[in-house]
Amino acid sequence: MAVDIGIDLGTASVLVYVKGKGVVLKEPSVVAFDRDTNVIRAIGEEARLMLGRTPGNIVAVRPLRQGVISDYTVTEKMIQYFVRKAIGKRTFKKPRISICVPSGVTEVEKRAVEEAAFAAGAREVHLIEEPVAAAIGAGIDIGKPCGNMIVDIGGGTADIAVISLGGAVVHTSIKIAGDDFDEAIVRYMRKKHNLLIGERTAEDIKIKVGTTYPLIEEESMEVRGRNLVTGLPKTVTVTSSETEEALRETSGKIVEAVVSVLEQTPPELSADILDRGIVLTGGGAMLRGLEELIEEKTGINTMTAEDPMKVVAIGTGQFVEFMSGRKDF
Repeated sequence: MAVDIGIDLGTASVLVYVKGKGVVLKEPSVVAFDRDTNVIRAIGEEARLMLGRTPGNIVAVRPLRQGVISDYTVTEKMIQYFVRKAIGKRTFKKPRISICVPSGVTEVEKRAVEEAAFAAGAREVHLIEEPVAAAIGAGIDIGKPCGNMIVDIGGGTADIAVISLGGAVVHTSIKIAGDDFDEAIVRYMRKKHNLLIGERTAEDIKIKVGTTYPLIEEESMEVRGRNLVTGLPKTVTVTSSETEEALRETSGKIVEAVVSVLEQTPPELSADILDRGIVLTGGGAMLRGLEELIEEKTGINTMTAEDPMKVVAIGTGQFVEFMSGRKDF
């Protein structure tokens, strides 16, 4: 039996959708390999635990930067590993794979993704733009002639698009997303508390107390890192209002991009968006306060899709079925 697979090849995590089973795999897109022998030691969650904690000869890397392949051979091995893990080795026919790419990628970058998928054992490869996949996955009927606005905030890129009749009418892709939120928190902790923290700690802060809009009740958590003055380990307490201050500039850039797409939208579609609202998808959409912030700045009702992390993977998987002509939307 041939298998249809949809892959959400993200900067932060890879999700694999198998036809008939749904999303079967969600793992961080991190690969750990030995520098001396060039042998891959770990892929996915196992490798993520090694980030910032490896001896000199072992390097934990993210082969995708800002939604684009930065290390070709490692990406190829990673796709191969995840495809095998998702479908097992018992298939005789090569799978048909569809992969989503950010809306602003160049032809060269598209070729790199296609070649990596073919090298990983695909029979056919279809590429789909992230906002279109997100819209399909969120349950929006994209085939109708009416405007839907999608804001897909991933790990490396934020894709904003107005979709009508199965394609993006106006779109933009900015290289500001989840990773930049983490970096903003790292910078803020260094500047405000003289504390050096790693990427994983920054992500913990973002998930537990991070917000881009003032919360009704203040929340706080203890953070451990290295004191930049004494060089010794130190613990400080971080509040949600501090994270709001730390993330203000980064979240402001995403809101600016949303506004600029709205400014370029044809008037008929603008009326539809006002009616239907803006839909947020992607892991970055889970950051608290984004809905309120976009709503305040645009005056348009904003909501987050159900299970925003999996939306793009589901849409990509359903796109394969759509392409194979077996399922009519």
